[in-house]
Order: sequence, then C-alpha cells, then structure tokens
Amino acid sequence: MTSTANRTVFVVDDDDAALDSLVMLLRSDGLNPSGFSSALEFLDVLTPDALGCIVSDVRMPGMDGVELVKTLKQRQCLLPVILITGHADVTVAVQAMKAGASEFVQKPFESELILRLVRSALEENEEAVDASSRRTRVLRRIESLTARERQVLDMIMEGASNKAIASGLTISPRTVEIYRANVMSKMRADSLSELIRMTLASGAA
Repeated sequence: MTSTANRTVFVVDDDDAALDSLVMLLRSDGLNPSGFSSALEFLDVLTPDALGCIVSDVRMPGMDGVELVKTLKQRQCLLPVILITGHADVTVAVQAMKAGASEFVQKPFESELILRLVRSALEENEEAVDASSRRTRVLRRIESLTARERQVLDMIMEGASNKAIASGLTISPRTVEIYRANVMSKMRADSLSELIRMTLASGAA
C-alpha cells in the first residue's frame, strides 16, 4: 500500500473556521491536508496526476459541492469526494452521490467518523489509480497489435473458433494460429481466459 504521506486530502470549505478545524484534525491524525476556500480555487491548482481524496462542503458560493463533483467527473478525476452537509442538504448530497460523490457526512460529525471516511477514500483512490494503470497498460498492448492481429482479437472476443476466424478473414487455420499466438504474446496473456478478462477490463471490447 502507498503511504498516506504521498496522498493529499484536499479540503474545500468557504467557512474559514470550519476549514481550519478540519485541516488541523486531519493533520493531527498523520494525514496530509491542503485547504481551499472555494471550489474554483481548488480546481485552479488540481493536476491530473493528483493522488488522495477531497472533502468538500456542499453549500458554497460560486460553485457548490454538487457542481464540483460534476466538474471532477467531466475531468475524469479519480479522487473520491466526501461531501459535508447540513441536515437540510441531505437530498442535495444524495443527488451529488448519484453524480459521482463517494460519501457524505452530516454536520455535526464525530472526528473519528470523518477520519475513517477519509482513510477509506484514500484506499479507494489507490485502488482506482492501480486499476487505471492496469487498464492503460492493456490498452497500450492492444495498440501494439497489427490490424490483422486486432481483427483476430476481436473475433476471439466474439467467441469465434480458429476455423470461424479463418473463414471470416479468408486465411488458413494455420495462419490464424500464428496470429493468435502473436496476440497472446503481445498481450502477455498466459491463457485464453486471461486474454478475455484483461481485454474486457480495459473497455476495448
């Protein structure tokens, strides 16, 4: 597991007292918080390779927590978002979760609860980054296939036999075997099931 020191908890709240309090709480638990007084201020410094999670208030001027979640989703950001809501904002928080937020916590909240949610979100981010890296590696392998090898892979994913692939591509079964071996090698798959699983997980099929 990656150390939490390498991951940042981005805290977004227009209430200075609430922002400072949460930053102090996170820091006291050995985490690495960074505070922002508005969603736009945070988005200005957010980089695509940022690691960690986001804790944001729902009600903020300019851009509220729900709009922040939607903007992050549009950017394909992998940082989980925990929303802090007042009692009257629960419906809004649920809408935000449907838009992509991972959790919401109501005010007033126990320190242990927010710390537990943050640590869970950091683990979620690590898993998402790992999955994204695996997906990228597989997509690069697929890109390395020749046009004919890609055709063979596509037909394998459709469940076609070597004979059916040979017929569909008007080539000999022996040639199909060669292309199929090339696909397995370039994709670094030890078995047909692994080839199918990694291709599906990449979203390329």
